[in-house]
Amino acid sequence: MEIPEDCLQCGVCCFAKSGTYVRVSEADWRRLGDDADRVARHVGGQAYMRMTDGHCGALHITTTRGAPPVFFCELYTRRPQVCRNLARGSQACQTELRCKAARVAEEYGR
Repeated sequence: MEIPEDCLQCGVCCFAKSGTYVRVSEADWRRLGDDADRVARHVGGQAYMRMTDGHCGALHITTTRGAPPVFFCELYTRRPQVCRNLARGSQACQTELRCKAARVAEEYGR
């Protein structure tokens, strides 16, 4: 899969089958502010972003008939560090695309 020009066209890195996919550090929790309890949860001694329908709960997906879906992180400016570290086009991004793009495309008709 080609690397999209804009992450709004992709969203693949926000998808996972694991409920403990996006780790949230103490600094991330503080950055999330008043939304922390709504979008993240504690499992044992660690915090993670909540997952909804196989993707991070902060990811909103807009679908319009005849148009490709748009993937939007409601917390983009306050997202966890692990999300910040995953730069578009990086090796990690390319790995995410290879591993998950087909599943996301199948689900969202891309």
